[in-house]
Amino acid sequence: MENKIDLRAKAKSIRKELDIADISLNIIKLIRKNELYKNARNIMLFYPKKYEIDLLSLLDDNKNFYLPRVCGDFLEVCPYKCGDLLNISSFNIKEPCSNSVLPDILDLVFVPALMADNFGYRLGYGGGFYDRFLKKYPYINTILPISSKLIVDELPHDIYDCKVKTIISC
Repeated sequence: MENKIDLRAKAKSIRKELDIADISLNIIKLIRKNELYKNARNIMLFYPKKYEIDLLSLLDDNKNFYLPRVCGDFLEVCPYKCGDLLNISSFNIKEPCSNSVLPDILDLVFVPALMADNFGYRLGYGGGFYDRFLKKYPYINTILPISSKLIVDELPHDIYDCKVKTIISC
């Protein structure tokens, strides 16, 4: 089995060849049909990096949305509405400027990934922020939106890696 460093490089290479805009639109259609999403009121999205699934059109839906903000080794949960002011983090990710709220308000968290496997494990960027967050709040439902071209049979994982509950791909 390949190691995480090699898999990250492979995933980034694959993503550059994908039509992320089209894949994002199709995944959004599937998300809107998903019961976890339909029943959720308070949802944390991620602001997409280049070549990442873009879920921002979900902001048009009648729900409360939040974005993560890195604070030390942890993620804060911050309210977000389309057009709110964003800062660029040290990780080159757009993050909200709003005050954080308690994470237990969330019904659903969309989790980014470079790759995923058939067991629900994900390959992130290596910082461990989402794994620490999910370990602390295991009762919050999770969805990982990803291209089917980035799903493999099995990824290497350790005791710190958290599974997501649902993967939505196309």
